[in-house]
Amino acid sequence: MTRAMTIAEKILAKHAGLEEVKPGQLITAKLDITLANDITGPVAIKEFKKIGIKNVFDKERVVFVPDHFVPNKDIKSAQQAKEVREFSKSQNLKNYFEVGRMGIEHALLPEQGIVTAGDLIIGADSHTCTYGALGAFSTGVGSTDLACAMASGETWFKVPPTIKVEFNGKLNKWVSAKDLILHLIGDIGVDGALYKVLEIGGSAIENMDMDGRLTICNMAIEAGAKAGIIAPDEITKQYLKNRSLREPVYYYSDENAQYEKVLVYDVSKIEPTVAFPHLPENTKPISQVGEIKIHQAVIGSCTNGRLADLAVTAEILKGRTVHPDVRLIVFPGTQDIYLEAIKLGYIETIIKAQGAVSTPTCGPCLGGYAGILAEGERCISTTNRNFVGRMGHTKSEVYLSSPAVAAASAVLGKIASPDEL
Repeated sequence: MTRAMTIAEKILAKHAGLEEVKPGQLITAKLDITLANDITGPVAIKEFKKIGIKNVFDKERVVFVPDHFVPNKDIKSAQQAKEVREFSKSQNLKNYFEVGRMGIEHALLPEQGIVTAGDLIIGADSHTCTYGALGAFSTGVGSTDLACAMASGETWFKVPPTIKVEFNGKLNKWVSAKDLILHLIGDIGVDGALYKVLEIGGSAIENMDMDGRLTICNMAIEAGAKAGIIAPDEITKQYLKNRSLREPVYYYSDENAQYEKVLVYDVSKIEPTVAFPHLPENTKPISQVGEIKIHQAVIGSCTNGRLADLAVTAEILKGRTVHPDVRLIVFPGTQDIYLEAIKLGYIETIIKAQGAVSTPTCGPCLGGYAGILAEGERCISTTNRNFVGRMGHTKSEVYLSSPAVAAASAVLGKIASPDEL
């Protein structure tokens, strides 16, 4: 009789061709998808060429999404994008996404149905953990590991233990998925789930749309987690219907599966939450933030650039104007999201409020471009990290929040709740 297993353990066991796995076990597993971008891709391509294999393991399962410095910001980034483009063409890869067709990778892959429930996915980007929202096991790796996986279609894992997190109850007004994950990271710390799986559930998650679930799993890495994962349900199945390019496989944890620990939160006690510099764990509820003037607000990224995020942004900005001392920059997650937001009037509302809207790109999230901070400047951002110098000058400050708080702050010129408008 096989041992009771979690979702993560079941996915790893299946892809390793084993009846069962347990935490700490070393396995080799077959991969469904490998992913790289315009920063990590060129390194992986260089290492792949050293291996001496002519072709990637599967031209439909090796994915390249240039999204960090595109449209190219300078000669170096243009060169990197060119290397990814030429390699993808030479390999006849099905899933290479050029400017105008691309999006921010972790918004794009679920939208295009390239990743699905039950998958085992690695990407040379730490926020690859986003796809756990679909009931997949997905995690970030280094470019060298990725190169080997591009060649062989498999990689090794040490099976991680799982922490179960339950968010129960009804969300307060203006409280979103971003507030829940910031609250969790504030509670357990940036290494609170180091090399562990965060299996996230509870009634608040069961009632949450896919956009919110993707936001939560996206930031599992900010708690040190190897992966974040949410059990698939009817919302997952509806999202994947007519979208998934491969047949989804739905895994569920056994009732008596072993967890390292179980954390339970009553979401009715959670306020809109802000992470102060210079760590995502440095959180405060909005009622305790105080008077903090800002110079810039950023709404977008692989964390919060989805349609629901643009909807709440437009709701708050409608009939209002961005504070004269603030620059508001909005990055839709993909071309499809951008187009839908135009059709629904969200983009017009943002521009009328004097916000700047960019083509889908990672932008300033990683200190890339299109919104870099100068010395002494403060930014409220819906991105996922606020380390020293993350978005520009080492003497600038980044505060993390939900789109609702970022939009309200852009109007008021200081970090604020939409209730203050």
